[in-house]
Amino acid sequence: MSLPLLLIAMAAAAPASLHFDLSDQSPQRHQVYQPGGHGMEPGATERDYLFSVALPEGNYRVTVRLGSRTSAGNTSVKAEARRLMLRNIATRKGQYVERSFLVNIRTPALPPPPENAPGGARVLLTPGDRAEYTWDDKLTLEFLGQPRVASLDIAPVDAPTLYLAGDSTVTDQFAEPAASWGQMLPAMLDDQVAVANHAKSGATMKSFSSDLRLAKLLSGMKAGDWLFIQFGHNDQKRQWPQTYVDPQTTYPAWLRVYIAEARRRGAHPVLVTSPERRNFDAGGRIEDTLGAYADAMRRVAREDGVPLIDLNADSRAIYEALGPDVAPTAFNDGGRDKTHHNNYGAFLLASAVAQRIRTILPDLAPHVTAPAFDPRHPPSAEQIAIVPSLIHSDQRPAGN
Repeated sequence: MSLPLLLIAMAAAAPASLHFDLSDQSPQRHQVYQPGGHGMEPGATERDYLFSVALPEGNYRVTVRLGSRTSAGNTSVKAEARRLMLRNIATRKGQYVERSFLVNIRTPALPPPPENAPGGARVLLTPGDRAEYTWDDKLTLEFLGQPRVASLDIAPVDAPTLYLAGDSTVTDQFAEPAASWGQMLPAMLDDQVAVANHAKSGATMKSFSSDLRLAKLLSGMKAGDWLFIQFGHNDQKRQWPQTYVDPQTTYPAWLRVYIAEARRRGAHPVLVTSPERRNFDAGGRIEDTLGAYADAMRRVAREDGVPLIDLNADSRAIYEALGPDVAPTAFNDGGRDKTHHNNYGAFLLASAVAQRIRTILPDLAPHVTAPAFDPRHPPSAEQIAIVPSLIHSDQRPAGN
């Protein structure tokens, strides 16, 4: 089936709207998920739970009515693999509030190439990918904190999509305590833009292409969408000979491939320099481990007229503002991991990205709902206070 026919078939299969009663006494609140239906996923606690609905891939507007007639609440909502959608929505006893957000869901299926043409019909997934609430045939929502959810409405929506291509510092990390800025970004945008995070732990620009992740991303891209491109951490590894790229030659060339593919579809490419690793020198300054790649990306942005989000510079400012003693509290594995972040650190980096969007992307800026952010004066972990998800793992993200 051709891509246009596939999209038409998918649209026809999507329901016009779905409504669920998730109040405490509702049967739907206690129904166990069965393939093709809806219900609760395993692992729920007395307070927190995951609720899934079988749906075709695409963008959906999710509207939640939060509150309870009998008790106060404080509800956070995450989608799929811990994408933060709503944070700490407080309701008094008897009070109800309504909030909406967009969720992008996908499967690994690709429009199959014609006979004798190169390519594949599915994204190449690892066992870890298959265990996540990402590459499946359902939308999964996680309700956390002191959740009080009266009802849930889901409807397909045609909306601009912000695609993310990158590595472990961008991807939707599946398990606590690791987290990345890409999975925090949805909470900083309004309900008129969907975030489709295709980033992969351990990915390089070459592997992202050979695993057909780039093909998957491009298969759904349309005019007016955005493509944020952040690679470097793994691309610089000479010990990975099949995917290593030189900052002066092959790295810029590969960046231009991604830029060209987005522009060919009428989408807007945006380059994002990789966040620095947390290595302090004796003077309390962050040591440079990615400079040649960040400089190469800045050069491509200038020469090709591509907007640049300089997260490398902002990350250095954030870590140095926190200082050597506090900065580890923003990182995975109790600070022993100097590359990957926890919820706090990921939220800080996403705030920096949101602020850059506000200042350099005039078409996307009106959709930013996050408050103004200065990386030289980051808020404390107590001020951010993101409720942890139900799934935990002591395994560090790939590519560390």
